[in-house]
Amino acid sequence: MEQEDFAIRWKKVEELLHERFGKTPNMEAILLLIGIQELNSPKTKFTKEQKQDLMHIAVCTLLTQSGYYEPEGRDRDGWPHFKELQPVPKMGLEEQERFLKEHVIAYFEEE
Repeated sequence: MEQEDFAIRWKKVEELLHERFGKTPNMEAILLLIGIQELNSPKTKFTKEQKQDLMHIAVCTLLTQSGYYEPEGRDRDGWPHFKELQPVPKMGLEEQERFLKEHVIAYFEEE
């Protein structure tokens, strides 16, 4: 994805989320939102541990797009589980952020 195209598409995601929530969330909040959406539960209060689990669900969901994970099913409480198909390559912090943002963009463009 070209830098300019990437910036424009990321801005659209931020605008969509700002419109929906009244402020632009940071990456942690975006991952939490994706995790909650993927959990598909009416529950609105989560413990700190559950929030971490929700962000893990989000990352796994996002990385299924690139073949790093695949859904394995849900446990008896309805929480999704994933199987790692291949390890995510080691990256620096900036690379990692862009990598995640590219997957977030694709996620919201599909929705």
